[in-house]
Amino acid sequence: MMANEVPYVGIVSCSGEELPEGTTSRVACRKVLEELQPGRSVTMCLPLFIAGGVEERTFASKYPTITVDGCEKRCAAIATEKLSGKPAKCLIVTDILKKKGVPRPTKLRHLGPEEKAAAQAVAEEIAKAIDEVVGKA
Repeated sequence: MMANEVPYVGIVSCSGEELPEGTTSRVACRKVLEELQPGRSVTMCLPLFIAGGVEERTFASKYPTITVDGCEKRCAAIATEKLSGKPAKCLIVTDILKKKGVPRPTKLRHLGPEEKAAAQAVAEEIAKAIDEVVGKA
């Protein structure tokens, strides 16, 4: 990264539609982009990244990435490492919720208070990871 360049981080979120934790991952990433770390990160489309998206792969090879997986299968982390290099941080929703004592979400859509609390907890961990990767600018 050049000295005057904005310190961006790419966030690769879980795309699992069948798991509440996948939804939590995507909601948390959006929260980071819009509320917690606006202007410091971008999200990357995991399916497009895997399918050969040149922009996604180029970005991930030039800038640090943080993967946010919904479960221990770690699809986002594994795909990112294979296609563009080792992620700067690999987060797993279930691990974050367990560490923070937040109940696991149960809904895929129409998020209730428990799902919103889970998304907030995960979003805070992503924001913290961004600070650790690029520093507090």
